[in-house]
Amino acid sequence: MKYILYARKSTDEDDRQILSIESQMAELKEFAAKEKLVMATPDLEKIAASFQEAKTAKEPGRMKFGEMLLLIEQGKADGILSWHPDRLARNPIDGGRIIYMVDTGKIKSLKFPSFWFEDTPQGKFMLNIAFGQSKYFIDNLSENVKRGLRQKLRNGVYPGWAPLGYLNDYKNHNIVIHTEKHKLIKRIFELYSTGEYTLKNLADKFNGLGLTSHNGKKVSPGMMLFVLKNPFYYGVFRYKGEIHEGKHEPIITKKLFDQAQEMLKKRGRHHEKKIHNYIFTDFMKCGTCGCAITAEKHKGHIYYRCTKKKGVCAEKYVREENLTGQLKNIMQKVSLPDDWANNMINELNKEKMTTAQSSIALVNSLNQEVKMIENKLDILLDSRLEGVIDKNDYLKKKEELINKKISLEEKIKRINNQGDNWLEPMRDFILRSRLAKKTADEGDLSRFKAFLKNIGSNFIIKRAREIKNEFFISERVQIISTEYFARRKV
Repeated sequence: MKYILYARKSTDEDDRQILSIESQMAELKEFAAKEKLVMATPDLEKIAASFQEAKTAKEPGRMKFGEMLLLIEQGKADGILSWHPDRLARNPIDGGRIIYMVDTGKIKSLKFPSFWFEDTPQGKFMLNIAFGQSKYFIDNLSENVKRGLRQKLRNGVYPGWAPLGYLNDYKNHNIVIHTEKHKLIKRIFELYSTGEYTLKNLADKFNGLGLTSHNGKKVSPGMMLFVLKNPFYYGVFRYKGEIHEGKHEPIITKKLFDQAQEMLKKRGRHHEKKIHNYIFTDFMKCGTCGCAITAEKHKGHIYYRCTKKKGVCAEKYVREENLTGQLKNIMQKVSLPDDWANNMINELNKEKMTTAQSSIALVNSLNQEVKMIENKLDILLDSRLEGVIDKNDYLKKKEELINKKISLEEKIKRINNQGDNWLEPMRDFILRSRLAKKTADEGDLSRFKAFLKNIGSNFIIKRAREIKNEFFISERVQIISTEYFARRKV
C-alpha cells in the first residue's frame, strides 16, 4: 500500500492548537515510522508522495489537494496520511469526494495521528461526522468574526490597520494617535489646502522631515493622495462602502478636510501646476493685461515679469529686492501702534463678556440640531431594516447626516473655545496688524507673503515697478475700525 502525506494550514484559521505545516510533516513522518508505513524494502508499503498546502479548505478548489486525488485515481497511491480529517476538508464537496473514493475502494486506507478511522460503516459514519464538525467550525468561526466586526463598527472602531498618523492599540482594541506623526499629517492638509504644493512637493518635503509609512518606507505622491482623501482624519471612516462615526481622536477638522478636497478637485491629480521656489509668482497679476506673474533668475537675482500670454504687454521686469521693499511699505501702512492695539483688545474683552449669553444660546440651539440629526439617523436605520429605503439611498443619506453632525459639533467646540462671532475675527485682525512691522522686518518671505494674503488681496504690478494695493488695504482697515467703534459708540 502506498500512502500520500498531506499537510495544510490556512491564515484564516483562528485555532492556535493547529500545528504549522512543518510540525504536521514532522508528526506524520514519525507516525509513519511508528506504524511501519515506511519500509526499507522498495516493493512493500511506502510513501508515494507528499503535499503541503497553505490555503483554506472552506471551499473547493485547492490545487495540491486536487493533485493528490488525481494520483489516487490513477492508481499511483491508495492511502492518505494526514494529521486530522479537518486538514483534508472543511467543505461538503471535498469531504464527499474523500468518502466516495473510500466507498469505491480507490482509497483503501486513511490514517491520522489524532483521529482513528477504519473502512467500516461505523468508521465512515464517524469520518462523515468529523468532516461535518470541520464545516461547522469554519462556519462558526466566520460568524464570530462577522459578529466581532459588527460590534467594532457599533463602537466606532475601525476594523483594520490604522492609517498613517495613527497606531493600533491591540491591548485596548482601539486606534490611537501617533505622538509624532499626527502633527505631520495635519501639516500635510494645511500645506496642500494653500494650493502652493503638489503631491510630489509634499512627498519630498515630508520625506525630508522623516515621515515614513508603517513599514518604514518613504512616502510617495500616491500615499499623499491617499492621506488627503481619507475621511478617517476628521473622525469618520468607510467600511464596505458605508460611513461610520469613529470614536478615535480626529487629527484635523472637517473644514480643513473639505478645503483639501476642493483643492484636489480644482487642480486634479494629473494637472498639477508646476511650482518653483519663487515666493511671489502666484501672488500678483499684471495690472495692464491681467496675466499671471512669472519669475526668472539671472546673475544671482530673481526678476518678476508678466507672462504675456494674452499678447504683447509693455510691463517690464522688477527685481525681488525692489518688490519686497514696496511690499514692506504697504505693511507699515496697516501696522497698528501697540497702544492702539492694546486699547482695542481691552474693549474687545469687555464686549466678549457682554455677548457671552448669546454664545450660550447659540450652542444650545446647535446642540438641539445635533440631537435632531441623531434621531434622523435612528429613523433612517429603522427604515433600512424594514426595507422602506434601498441600500444606496440609505448610504448616501447616512453620509450626509453624519457629515452635517460633525460640522455642527466642530462649530460648537469652536464657539466654546474661542467664540464664533465678529469679536474673534476682529481680535485676530488687530493682532496681525500690530505684528505687521515686525513681520516686515524679520525678512522671512514666506511669512511675509502669508501675512499680506491675510490683510489684503488683488495684488497687481503695473508701470514696471509700482504695486497697486494700498487702497484696498486702507479701505479694509477703515471699514473694520468704523464697525468696531460704531458698536462701542466711541
